[in-house]
Amino acid sequence: MTTQLPDRIPDLTTESAPVPRAGDLRALISRRPVISFFVLAFGLSWLAWIPYVLSRSGLGIWDFDFPTVLGTTQLLGMLPGAYLGPIVSAFLVTAISSGRAGLAEWLGRFRRWRVDWRAYLAVIAGVPLSLTVIGLLLSGGRDVQLPAVSVLLVYLPMLALQMVTTGLAEEPGWRDFALPKLQPRFGSLGGSLILGPLWGCWHLPLFLTSWGNWPNVRIVDVIEFVGTAMAICIVMTWVFNRTNQSLPLQMILHSSINTYASVVWSGVFPTMDHAAITHGIGITAGIAALILVVVTRGRLGWSGPAFG
Repeated sequence: MTTQLPDRIPDLTTESAPVPRAGDLRALISRRPVISFFVLAFGLSWLAWIPYVLSRSGLGIWDFDFPTVLGTTQLLGMLPGAYLGPIVSAFLVTAISSGRAGLAEWLGRFRRWRVDWRAYLAVIAGVPLSLTVIGLLLSGGRDVQLPAVSVLLVYLPMLALQMVTTGLAEEPGWRDFALPKLQPRFGSLGGSLILGPLWGCWHLPLFLTSWGNWPNVRIVDVIEFVGTAMAICIVMTWVFNRTNQSLPLQMILHSSINTYASVVWSGVFPTMDHAAITHGIGITAGIAALILVVVTRGRLGWSGPAFG
């Protein structure tokens, strides 16, 4: 019995797996824009943070110190990764999946400054007031002092700096891109419960640096941070929906929390350590989130379905 050979024997020495084409990648991003955004946001940021994590500000494997700017190495060590992540990923995915119309809608939320003045007052004054009240409860009213004049003078400039660093780097991705896509499918509460932990986990490599109190960070600190991010996300979703999806209000809210933690807390509660402000933010956000979920019945100011 003879074996019939095929007309063409493939050359196994030259053939290889097909190389993905740019068009295939664009099609994948267009089909899965939300997943693509999170993959890019995490990947770009985490790659850019590798030098900071390895430097003496982190694990100390790399014998190098990032230059100190405004008293911290975070501006040059952390910000490049922050900018390469959420905002760049949101822009790229929007441009590929939705084109000019999508970019116009995405950029349109940047220009929604015309919001009721009471919303600005509630965010700018409400954040420090709420955190101070919780701080008073945590301290038992002991070792509390009025902030120095210098603290008050530096608060607004620091808030403005946070706006163009943290607020601008992150919020165009988390709230301007991801949230409007998650809400229609999962509802406002469901979308927030998805976005919040992912937003928190995006920070994970930074816990290996001075930003995360390395080397004294504990796993419970990381868990608390992610839980706090979820609670803050619920509050921010409510603000987002109640202010006609104003991105500037989101940036101010996010920046106000960071500014109070870095500038005001130690001036008002000088004997309370780094962990105390973390507890204070978590408790404040948790109470606010619980109230909003109950009062709005999980809708958080959104007119769509409460659940997907």
